[in-house]
Amino acid sequence: MMSDARARVDEVYRAESRRVLATLIRLCGGDFDLAEEAMHDAFASAVEQWPREVVPANPRAWLISAGKFKAIDVMRRRAKHDASLGQIAERLNAQSEDPAEKAIDEGIEDDRLRLIFTCCHPALAAEARAALTLREVCGLTTEEIARAFLSSPPTIAQRIVRAKAKIKSAKIPYQIPSRADLPERLGVVLHVVYLVFNEGYSASAGASVTRADLSGEAIRLGRLLMALLPEPEVIGLLALMLIHESRRAARSTAEGDLVLLEDQDRSLWNREQIAEGLLLVQQALRTQRFGAYTIQAAIAAVHAEAKSSAETDWNQITALYDLLRRIDRSPVIELNRAVAIAMRDGPAAGLELIDALLAGGDLSDYHLAHAARADLCRRSNRTADAKTAYERAIALTAQEPERRFLEKRLRELSL
Repeated sequence: MMSDARARVDEVYRAESRRVLATLIRLCGGDFDLAEEAMHDAFASAVEQWPREVVPANPRAWLISAGKFKAIDVMRRRAKHDASLGQIAERLNAQSEDPAEKAIDEGIEDDRLRLIFTCCHPALAAEARAALTLREVCGLTTEEIARAFLSSPPTIAQRIVRAKAKIKSAKIPYQIPSRADLPERLGVVLHVVYLVFNEGYSASAGASVTRADLSGEAIRLGRLLMALLPEPEVIGLLALMLIHESRRAARSTAEGDLVLLEDQDRSLWNREQIAEGLLLVQQALRTQRFGAYTIQAAIAAVHAEAKSSAETDWNQITALYDLLRRIDRSPVIELNRAVAIAMRDGPAAGLELIDALLAGGDLSDYHLAHAARADLCRRSNRTADAKTAYERAIALTAQEPERRFLEKRLRELSL
């Protein structure tokens, strides 16, 4: 019984902790650190009480209520040094209806949107906005965020600490922006949602190829944003995420090993998600006001419409990458374009481009660049170069299924 209750606490933490935190930040007057402390205290109480009692029918409401009273206690203690905390504590305590139930009745999504837009406030540095949102909205560790940004954990930790301090010192409001301010704030929000989805679709580390909780959360946030502001790039990003997510069941074997796109069983692809994604990308393209996310969704759509890997229209994909690089000349986009050119024109054409990218230094520590080079060298019968590239990719890879796949390919070169 005790182990069942503890498992239930762990399950609720994975599913609900970021929603609980978002509401507690509102209840704590926008104090991130106090809300996080209150949330962890609430879960600690759940670990202690739920094994002895019946697990509540609405765990999220229970945790928000418990966290609220934990926060009130802390604020009362600190009120000796900050009178405003005492005022917040008494206002919370005097509320006639349970704030946790009220938050749920009104829709927890409002608090999630408040949190993501606060984390993406223009007063914060761009890199800090993304890091803070990934940490607070989605619960990624500093190590995971560092990999997403090709940065170091200490650097990311500093960004998050400074961003929280800025929110507090600048008194940044914990609210959804007005409709007039939304377009200006949307670009960073979409970038953050995109990074969250990428972490879920292809986990940067760990034992699994994917993290369904993160990609599912990104898609949910994408839907919320589209309902709030149905701009072409919001629609395009949602389309991109849905089409990629449709492949989840085919991306790994029953044993958890990685399966490349060209080898996937396409009968496992989720056709409902593909159909929805295709409609959305067409909707975004018709506006003629689309950007990088919509073009990437169009590329994903070409893959989704191919009945087999051999039938993929690499001419169209390469043309779309040519269009995309006019908007975004990032090294990763250039790498993906090089792979598309290799599929269209042969491995030598792609290798020339990848070698130039690696020589530039921007992707020297990016494992997928070395993995792509290794694969093209393998296809070109450049065995020694392929081995060197595989070894470099393996050294940089933190995800176990990717490492196993690369190690298998490296062994095959010695057979």
